[in-house]
Amino acid sequence: MMNKRNRSISRYLRLALLTAITVSSVPALAASFDCSRAQRADEKAVCASRQLSEMDVEMSVRYEMLTGLVAMGTRGDMQDEQKAWLNSRKACGGNQSCLVTAYRQRIDALKDEYAHLKSRGPF
Repeated sequence: MMNKRNRSISRYLRLALLTAITVSSVPALAASFDCSRAQRADEKAVCASRQLSEMDVEMSVRYEMLTGLVAMGTRGDMQDEQKAWLNSRKACGGNQSCLVTAYRQRIDALKDEYAHLKSRGPF
């Protein structure tokens, strides 16, 4: 059974994801970063692909939501994980298949972290 805090977090996450999906459908805001400043092959590929742009926004929203819910030490660990993931995304270059796989893995990892946090309740 979900307590009030878990229901609130769950509603907030659903709202954030809905907002992210809505925002991601607007071409000027296609990714979680400024596409006019994209320089690397991975960034350009994300900006050029609707699927990758949507995955980038979802990943970014999930990451930001989680970092706001955890303690400072855990937040530092998450920042280290995100930096490592960004390096692995960079290694994909413009290879869309590699990028899709990288995003799926990162989104799944963030979903798992949220589920773990949620299971530890009550908050």
